[in-house]
Amino acid sequence: MNKTNNVIANSTLTDKYQTTVPDTIRQHLGLDKQDTISYSIDSNGQVIISRLQQPEEEPVKGKFLSFLARDMSENPQRIQPINVGLVERIQSLVADVKVDLDATLSEEDE
Repeated sequence: MNKTNNVIANSTLTDKYQTTVPDTIRQHLGLDKQDTISYSIDSNGQVIISRLQQPEEEPVKGKFLSFLARDMSENPQRIQPINVGLVERIQSLVADVKVDLDATLSEEDE
């Protein structure tokens, strides 16, 4: 894709303040469906639009979620609601555990 310094395109706002990103801009930024767009305003009042880079998914997490999705699809009979007894058992196991969700993680915990 040939990226130039002066790509100009126009679009119109709808009554709900929505717009379609013009094709030339989508191509220039390498945008696909469901991508996130970032807007910033510089000191001169110009708006800068860019493609927000999504953090890469952890490979183990992705594989585990894929495994779960595949297993649920192939074995729907295994899916069961969580019963009250199991909830009570889990609560009893973690009742004395204190967690500060605002605490900074140590380097080894990150």
